[in-house]
Amino acid sequence: MKTIETRKDVSFLVHEFYGKIRKDSLLGPIFNSHIPDEKWPEHLLKLTDFWETNLFGVAKFKGNPTQKHIAVDRNLNHTTSQTHFGQWLQLWFETLDENFEGTLALKAKEASRRMAHGQFMAMWNHR
Repeated sequence: MKTIETRKDVSFLVHEFYGKIRKDSLLGPIFNSHIPDEKWPEHLLKLTDFWETNLFGVAKFKGNPTQKHIAVDRNLNHTTSQTHFGQWLQLWFETLDENFEGTLALKAKEASRRMAHGQFMAMWNHR
């Protein structure tokens, strides 16, 4: 099993994970309806920047994920639930466990737990 060491590792993780997301029966329709096919490469690059920033402390990510999540929830008539975030976490953990081990894999899990909670609460507070 490999440890997360480089941007290439982060990019692999992001691509594997969002490949699962796009095929998931609960999350796929949401992501695929909000991100057109031609925008996925750009989105994956931005998410790689996001996770590289979070895992390595490299200031690459620029954006406001909270505002994006609030807008998606609004577009879904405020139907995003904890179940959605639970499934997101399940797939994230599964992808990590299939491919990586070590300190940064654990950091990615803990960061994702905090993010899922924070994003859900931000959406909830804007309803």
